[in-house]
Amino acid sequence: MCDKDHFAESVAEYEARGLVTRRQFGVLMAAGVAMTLPEVANAQATGDREVEIKTPDGTCDAYFVHPASGTGAGVLIWPDIFGLRPAMRTMAKRLAGSGYSVLVVNPFYRVGKPTATGATPIPEMMPFRKGMSPASDMSDAKTFVAWLDAQPQVNKNRKVGVQGYCMGGPMSFHTASAVPGRIGAVGSFHGGGLVNDAAGPNSPHLLAAATKASFLIAIAENDDKQRPNDKTVLKETFEKAKLPAEIEVYQAAHGWCPPDTQVYNEPAAEKAWSRLLAMYGKALA
Repeated sequence: MCDKDHFAESVAEYEARGLVTRRQFGVLMAAGVAMTLPEVANAQATGDREVEIKTPDGTCDAYFVHPASGTGAGVLIWPDIFGLRPAMRTMAKRLAGSGYSVLVVNPFYRVGKPTATGATPIPEMMPFRKGMSPASDMSDAKTFVAWLDAQPQVNKNRKVGVQGYCMGGPMSFHTASAVPGRIGAVGSFHGGGLVNDAAGPNSPHLLAAATKASFLIAIAENDDKQRPNDKTVLKETFEKAKLPAEIEVYQAAHGWCPPDTQVYNEPAAEKAWSRLLAMYGKALA
């Protein structure tokens, strides 16, 4: 999951199987080649700005993008281990084009503002996680959701969505637990540590199951091989809680959704994106 650098192994395996299409993406980014995602039909015009948000632990830099006119349901995005970067801004802007007011944050603000891409070696990113914990996730979540609700571009009559990638998966679950009255939908994409046996009753999946949100949990194929029982635990937990939850193992490697990773898989990423929009369309209406 992001506790070790297994992307190189994934790239080699998935390239051999013809499932990786952008191995050289990091090189292209470094060369200044523009990053694009498939166009969205009837996408709305958007407005955006860089923002700074005061939290109990400091000042978080973030990117806010929203429909150019009117309001939309608020969405909070927790990035993967590579943090707030052009790929995440591109994904946020694409979501705003579908009518949502989206905040994507720098989760490492306590330490600094890393400059990274999806090709950055994971060990280089680990020091930035200093000071992060489930408690800090929940504290930040309360602040960020309150900030969203204070923006005129956010429709406060609609529930808020939250989505996370890699380490952002459990952070999204923590967000649902921190502000259960506001979160209506939760998306986790190749999230690591959703089922944490060592945390006991504070495992992210148990905290999330105590909410009233809808869930989309997209699991990477190689993560499933490492922890094959997690999908069963997740399904049983959310069924017991009587919460809508779509849980699926994707034929893609950990990290397949952001378009700047070396294991980006466009067909699988587009499927996950379409399922996210379907959930938001119902849960945040």
